[in-house]
Amino acid sequence: MQYTFKYRSPLGGITIAADDEGLTGLWFDGQKYFADTLSARHEEKMLPVFGQVREWLDCYFGGGIPGFTPPVHLQGSPFRLAVWDVLRQIPYGETVTYGEIAREIARRQGVRNVSAQAVGGAVGHNPVSIVVPCHRVVGSNGSLTGYAGGITRKVRLLNLERAEMSGLFVPKKGTAL
Repeated sequence: MQYTFKYRSPLGGITIAADDEGLTGLWFDGQKYFADTLSARHEEKMLPVFGQVREWLDCYFGGGIPGFTPPVHLQGSPFRLAVWDVLRQIPYGETVTYGEIAREIARRQGVRNVSAQAVGGAVGHNPVSIVVPCHRVVGSNGSLTGYAGGITRKVRLLNLERAEMSGLFVPKKGTAL
């Protein structure tokens, strides 16, 4: 069974989902792929993990670096889980490219190549936004494309983390707009 909790952030409402094992979803209200992993049978109920997530988000949106990560229970294909694991390793305030993630996945799997586009699909379908920091992934040319929460939020999250933004730009068209 999944449960939900609503959180008000400086960037808008957030719906958080969890099961008995941990956080299963964290979406900005109305974002692309909103609640696509949320079971049709769920209920709003306060769980201990929601208190941890609220504490984590309060620290994060307050400009701090949370000293812990709430329990996360990601479910997906082995490829998506591998990509989301790499996302969890991206340090606060830093960015990586889809191509860098593809090369890391290829290295871990012992294969020559992994498609950066396939990585982009997995990043875009990350169900636990912010905590699993998909906003830290950028195009190889510096484009801030590909964030399901929208380009404005991606820029604000990176600015909140004081990420180096000088080589990055907002695309004129693309998936993040």
